[in-house]
Amino acid sequence: MEAQRQQARRAIEALRSGVPNRDAVSVLECGQNRLEQLFRRNLEATREVSSDGLYPKGLLVSGRFGTGKSHLLEYFQHIALEENFICSKIVISKETPLYDPVKLFRAAADTAMIQGRRGSAIAEVGEALNISSKAYFELCEWANTSTEISPFFSATIFLLSRLNQDPERRDRIFRFWAGEKLGVAELRRYLRECGEAVSFKIDQVKLRDLALQRFKFVPRLMQAAGYSGWVLLIDEVELIGCYSFRQRAKSYAELARWRGDLRGEKYPGLTTVLAITADFQTAILLDKGDLENVPGKLRAMALSDTWIQIAEQAEKGMHSIQQSVQLDEPNEETRKQIFNDVREIYSKAYDWQPPSTSTFSRFATTSTRMREYIRGWITEWDLKRLYPTYQSKIEVKEIPTNYIEDEDLQPKEETD
Repeated sequence: MEAQRQQARRAIEALRSGVPNRDAVSVLECGQNRLEQLFRRNLEATREVSSDGLYPKGLLVSGRFGTGKSHLLEYFQHIALEENFICSKIVISKETPLYDPVKLFRAAADTAMIQGRRGSAIAEVGEALNISSKAYFELCEWANTSTEISPFFSATIFLLSRLNQDPERRDRIFRFWAGEKLGVAELRRYLRECGEAVSFKIDQVKLRDLALQRFKFVPRLMQAAGYSGWVLLIDEVELIGCYSFRQRAKSYAELARWRGDLRGEKYPGLTTVLAITADFQTAILLDKGDLENVPGKLRAMALSDTWIQIAEQAEKGMHSIQQSVQLDEPNEETRKQIFNDVREIYSKAYDWQPPSTSTFSRFATTSTRMREYIRGWITEWDLKRLYPTYQSKIEVKEIPTNYIEDEDLQPKEETD
């Protein structure tokens, strides 16, 4: 009973702050049945890695601020973990810019979760590998013959099979898979000590290239260890609107990558869901002019072949935003159901029964977001519970999304 009360309180605090957590999702589903079906379909397709490396396109969802995008991603994480996927939830920020694959991978590895497990997910995957299994043999065969990844990966897989009695070096390999640097000289020394000095041609790889190769390698590693695959949930993509011109261009190109729109770029065993605000298309692509200016200026500047390629990829990324799947806005019946669900959770949390109607709901307008409804209800109940005779009146103020370019959000990319 006490455990249920504590769970209910954690859920209420998460709903009050507008930052959903597991407890909130477990007691209050997202109500986005259409998007849930699309996501489950992608999970099923990701689970089956075809021989030609096909994989489903990522989902890009859009919605107004406060309409439940973060709640949706948290709910998707709950589903993915139950379906035996390893799941990473990444929030785009100064520390994790969308345009930098090195930092994006590190965030994905650091936040990766396995159902019922704690600690490093990549280390758990490494320890779960059965070197006698068919799946492990197929992983080795792919790593040894693939032109998409560096021999770093086939060499470390080989070393893992020889280092059963060396936990320190096994951990070193796991940390390399999770994004840490592993020097060429260090890897060659490990191979030499195992009698394989000439079997693997180990050369230096650029950090960016290595990060993208990890995104190809790790999902297959997870599946070889018995997991269904890897799910990336990427929130607050709209922050790219505050980047500089070139960083926005690279971010649009990366968006196209994770949506699966780049020719020749395949990541079998991995599926993504990205969330962006609904007004981004109007505010940035149209009003700010990115839809025309980004590819047009990059081609006119003709800086290099790389930037010409980024221009083409950025166009695809911006078209992906235009084709994003919008969250369904709750109707009156849905709001009533959510009201009753939140009311029940609040009752369990504080052993106090909230009234069956809400004063706040009478002040709401057609533009009131679901997050505002929920916070309004909870605030009203707090006041009634703590001050029974107090007559509350809650006001809601619109805070517009800010897309002003911010130099603080423009850190330098990592270099080799």
